[in-house]
Amino acid sequence: MKRISWFVLGVAAAGAALADGLNVYGQIDIGGYPNPPVIYTRPVVIERAPEYASAPPVYLHVRPGEERHWRERCHEYHACGRPVYFVRDDWYNREYAHHRHEHEHEHEHDRYHD
Repeated sequence: MKRISWFVLGVAAAGAALADGLNVYGQIDIGGYPNPPVIYTRPVVIERAPEYASAPPVYLHVRPGEERHWRERCHEYHACGRPVYFVRDDWYNREYAHHRHEHEHEHEHDRYHD
């Protein structure tokens, strides 16, 4: 009976992770992408920090609405002293997450079919 319970819990946790799979929040690596569409045209900086004075801006995917309350949220992302661009949620889900998912699937396929 315990094995069945653990199995059910595992399946439920995996399903929840998959359902939320596109909603990963935090810094994204735009790598080979052109600059993505952003919410604000200028980077947002809450607390100027000397170590980030010449650092390039980071691109963040945040929960919708968090950019409006960035002063209260920047600590969660370890980005209060950094210049931040907030990528648009629709672009992230349509382009970045979709491409990332396909890319991970290709690597997984290659790993098992060498």
